Amino acid sequence: GDRSKMLVRFGRRAGQARESTEIRKSKEDEVAYPPLLPCNVDLRQVTVISHDEWKRIQDSLDSMTREAAAFRAERKAKKEMHLRSQEVVKHWTNTYAGMKQQKLKAKKKRDEEIEAERKILDIEEEIYKQGERKKAIEHAKQYQFYQTERMKHFHSGLLLSRVMKERDAQIEFQKRNLKSDKKWEEQLKLNIEMAFKEEQEKAEKRHRERIALANDHLKQIKEHEEEEERRKKLEKKDAEEIQRQNLLYEIEMKKKAKKKKDDIEENRRLFFEHMHDKNIIKAVIQQQQEEEEEKSRKFIKAKKRLEQIRKEKEAETHRLLEEQRERINNSLSKLIKEKLDNEDLIISRDSAEIDAEWEKRERERNEKNQADLKAIAEHRALVMKNKEEEERQRKIESKKQLLAFMKADQIFREHEKEKKHKVDKERREVQDANIQQIAQKKFNAKEAKQNELEYCRLTETLAAAKEKEFQDYAREVIKHESESTNKFIYPLVKAAQEGPGGGHGPAFMGRGGLRPSYQANDITGVQLPFYNSQGSKYNNFQKSKGRLGFTW
Repeated sequence: GDRSKMLVRFGRRAGQARESTEIRKSKEDEVAYPPLLPCNVDLRQVTVISHDEWKRIQDSLDSMTREAAAFRAERKAKKEMHLRSQEVVKHWTNTYAGMKQQKLKAKKKRDEEIEAERKILDIEEEIYKQGERKKAIEHAKQYQFYQTERMKHFHSGLLLSRVMKERDAQIEFQKRNLKSDKKWEEQLKLNIEMAFKEEQEKAEKRHRERIALANDHLKQIKEHEEEEERRKKLEKKDAEEIQRQNLLYEIEMKKKAKKKKDDIEENRRLFFEHMHDKNIIKAVIQQQQEEEEEKSRKFIKAKKRLEQIRKEKEAETHRLLEEQRERINNSLSKLIKEKLDNEDLIISRDSAEIDAEWEKRERERNEKNQADLKAIAEHRALVMKNKEEEERQRKIESKKQLLAFMKADQIFREHEKEKKHKVDKERREVQDANIQQIAQKKFNAKEAKQNELEYCRLTETLAAAKEKEFQDYAREVIKHESESTNKFIYPLVKAAQEGPGGGHGPAFMGRGGLRPSYQANDITGVQLPFYNSQGSKYNNFQKSKGRLGFTW
């Protein structure tokens, strides 16, 4: 039956159908829904069930959905309760997690305090080490300042001044306390001789040391000269190698130019030979063409002669035929006159046959003549066409050959241009390399000169600073020594006035007041000028000139 119709059971009462579940569930919306049963429905065919039964059916149908919804709601409630519990106990301190968090915070705070204390200690340690480094640097500078030759010489002068002062004091003391007897004078003389002997031994030792130093200097000069000689030989060898390479390059370039010139001459000779052969071939072809034209003219002339002979023969044949026709006509006229009408018909029929035969022969002869003329014209057209085709092919071949020669010449020119470009590029590269080397040498020389000037300037500045420091120190020492006595400060004044450099020559004003050392040119190697209080050891004038470096 129809599904829209429901049978009525358990009662006879007619009425409206129950509202659906959707309408019941949406009562809160307060919307009037139309009845579920359609119009014109027989209520006697509608089934009516009770409310409990309807609830049971609904519960059996929606049990899985309701269980799932209840399960989800329970899980959501548990999760919300868990989150609320976490928010509540998050700041508690009497739980394991709270105590652990408090311990971690306390440990972090202690670590920060320890790190701050360590930073303070590190800063103090760095300040202390920086002070120690400064002290060490100052001590090293002072020690280095005291270890210079000029300070040693000044301290030697200070020691000499103090020794002289002490010796004078001792002499005065001895003069006051001892008697002036012969024994004392002998002892004093002996002491003086022993002191002089010690001074002489020291002077000889210094002389031997200066000689050894001079020998070392001479050896170094000789090594430098040998090194310079080796360098000059190496540069000379390099220059010779470069000159040889340049000569080989020039020879190679001359060979290439000569080869290029020979190739150009050979190509020119081949081109002229080709043009000569081409002219010869052209003359031969022209001669053959003239011969062909002569043959054609002879053939046409022969054809015309044959045509004239044929026409003469045709005219003779026509004349003979006319004569024969005239004779036949005369004979027929006679026969006509002599014979009957039937005979006239036979004669006329024979005459018609003869005329037809003669016309046929004339037609065949004309067709043959036309065919011969046509064959001659076709042959002439074919020969002319062949000649034109041969001439066209010859022109095409000549053009192709000319294009091939032009292409070969163009390739050759491009190849030569490329070789020339390559040679020019190599020459430019060599020239650029040489220019770059020259510029680099000039730049290096200029840089070396600038470095030397900068070094001289820095040397002058440093020497001036050291000289000022030394003069301040010497002034303080001389002032301190002059407080006790002014008699023995001459060695200090002399050592302070000698200037830096350690030499005995004149001071260089452009080099910070340096005093250079001048050595003799002989085996002695002493400094010049050198004054000896005991007199000169070299009384020979010639040896003195050699020692001073004079050659005259």
